[in-house]
Amino acid sequence: MYESFAYIYDELMEEAPYDEWYEFFENSVKIYHHSAIMVLDVGCGTGEMLLRYLKNGYEAIGVDLSAHMLAVASEKINQSGFFCPLFELDMRSLDGLPKVDVVTVFCDSLNYLVAEKDVQSAFRQFAGVLKEDGLLLFDVHSRYKMNHIFHEATFAEDYGHLAYIWQTFPGPYRDSVEHELTFFVEKRPNCFEKMYETHLQRTFPVETYERWLKEADFEVLKICADFGREVSDQSERIFFIAKKRKF
Repeated sequence: MYESFAYIYDELMEEAPYDEWYEFFENSVKIYHHSAIMVLDVGCGTGEMLLRYLKNGYEAIGVDLSAHMLAVASEKINQSGFFCPLFELDMRSLDGLPKVDVVTVFCDSLNYLVAEKDVQSAFRQFAGVLKEDGLLLFDVHSRYKMNHIFHEATFAEDYGHLAYIWQTFPGPYRDSVEHELTFFVEKRPNCFEKMYETHLQRTFPVETYERWLKEADFEVLKICADFGREVSDQSERIFFIAKKRKF
């Protein structure tokens, strides 16, 4: 996944609410972990959140399953004059990483785990890499978004030198969606390359995430929607703040 997408991802995601994700992170740290220094960004992609952490004085580590996304992130971070260790790892296996104060998993990265046991495994890995009282911050697509907004929808955009068609279909699991992406990228004047990618995402009920977090030795501190609003039947993105329990 993200082989072709990685090198045009930032342009397509230009309107993504990275600043709102950072604000959510910063507010959560101020309330629940005043002394946080080191952040692990899981599913770091092209490094947009990593750059925000670094620019605001945090130390950061990035993890992603896509070597292509990490290559873009590495170049971007280096050109900005920062240093950040990057690891090509699966979020279900984070052994060997240093202990951190905060783990962030934003931009629905967790939704790429479609098996229940895999989400549970990821939560255990997050707990394992966190220091005592460390924070886990993540967001997921809501069931409403999966089953209504993403229900057999088509999105398209033409930037002139770049265009895409994004179609969504019900996935093979409950509360899942298949994203079929077709890109047209101008390689030289009036000559376009056509590329395809398919992505599968799944979400689970809020109560299920909450139960799995508790089973992984987290205390759930707050659940909200859409960057801090109260959860409703039509919320699109659900946010969780959890703290690793003391023993």
